[in-house]
Amino acid sequence: MSEPKNLWGGRFTGVADPGFVEFNRSFGFDRRLFEADVKGSLAHAGGLLAAGVLSDEEGAAIKSGLRKILESGRSDSAYFNSPAEDVHSFVEARLIELVGDVGRKLHTGRSRNDQVATDLRLWLRDAIDELQGRLKVAQTALLDLAESRRDVVIPGYTHLQKAQPVLFAHWCLAYFEMLSRDRGRLDNACASVNVMPLGAAALAGTSYPIDREAVASELGFATIAKNSLDAVSDRDFCVEFTSVCAIVMVHLSRLAEDIIIYSTAEFGFFELSDAVATGSSLMPQKKNPDAMELVRGKAARVFGDNLQLLTMLKGLPLAYNKDMQEDKEAVFDAADTTSACLSVTATVLRNVRVNENVVSAASASGYMNATELADYLARKGMPFREAHELTGRIVLRAIELGVELQDLPIKVLQEFSSEVTDDVFEALSVERTIATKNQVGGTSPARVSEALAIARTELGS
Repeated sequence: MSEPKNLWGGRFTGVADPGFVEFNRSFGFDRRLFEADVKGSLAHAGGLLAAGVLSDEEGAAIKSGLRKILESGRSDSAYFNSPAEDVHSFVEARLIELVGDVGRKLHTGRSRNDQVATDLRLWLRDAIDELQGRLKVAQTALLDLAESRRDVVIPGYTHLQKAQPVLFAHWCLAYFEMLSRDRGRLDNACASVNVMPLGAAALAGTSYPIDREAVASELGFATIAKNSLDAVSDRDFCVEFTSVCAIVMVHLSRLAEDIIIYSTAEFGFFELSDAVATGSSLMPQKKNPDAMELVRGKAARVFGDNLQLLTMLKGLPLAYNKDMQEDKEAVFDAADTTSACLSVTATVLRNVRVNENVVSAASASGYMNATELADYLARKGMPFREAHELTGRIVLRAIELGVELQDLPIKVLQEFSSEVTDDVFEALSVERTIATKNQVGGTSPARVSEALAIARTELGS
């Protein structure tokens, strides 16, 4: 395999410094755009052929050569052992090796500027499809876990203080909703990605009569970029994509934090199976939630990917600048990290055991039915603010006596209000507390069952 020549050497008479050559190379990471580059080149060759720039024989030779290159790249990883500057020069060099000088005609009417922008968009469309699939797998794991524990009640928290009891399935569905919004954001990001810059050339457009709409259609783009300057310098779509990845990672990190806390001995709500936990090299009793801690930690690097792109772009003049070579590693890392974290999270969710006795006991303690007592008094005709204050005083009495609200004698409760009768104990039960939250979005069994069914339909499962 011959060493590819620079695509820009005619202007130069001297030899580039070896250190600069290596510093300038991007093939080590942009080779991931190989398939996108070949597919884009095939479509561009078709555009040149239709425009009369290539003869039928030339077009056929170039397309045949590109297909052979694609086949070789898919079947032989050693094929990429090359000192090429970037993926574009690599593909072009391989093409010239296969078809001769006619291969040099392929680059007519395009620049690496519109070429790389097109490649990255093609690659991102596939990456978004993969992330959508990983999100659905994680959502399915949440639903499976929720449905396996439909009747389990757990404490709900605000400020990490016990607040009100909720169904465990309701907790699972909260994270399901977060990931559903993420899927919608990915759809929006894909719409931004699905715009073809090819035909903008270096920055001013092309003088060859290439039918850009036809090329876009062949590549599956919804539309073409309307301004050549913007087309080659736009990386908004990269920022949007990494922003969505960052939000996904926020949601996964929050879920990880819950699982980590609930798996502690202090809470004891969850236990992770041996498949997704590790031990200590010193303390034999330890069972550590490393999988979730890594997800929580990896969120930071995806945030960094997003910030890297914003920082890189903020001072760039029109149009293309070499700074933009730094876009790809951030995009690749955000996609890889988010995809891996979604996969691991789904695996953890399938390996979580809920300690039902522990969560049930926790749900019946901590005065989490205080709001129900205030509502009970309000339903008896007491203004809610008065009922709220009165309930606070009753909670203080219960704390003094060392009992829960439902364990207070009726005579003690009646010291605070003559409106309290024996039906208060039914109102204060966990079952009643859950059942009364029966509005849309609430945690009652009926609403949660309804939400689970809707969620299954949304996933098509």
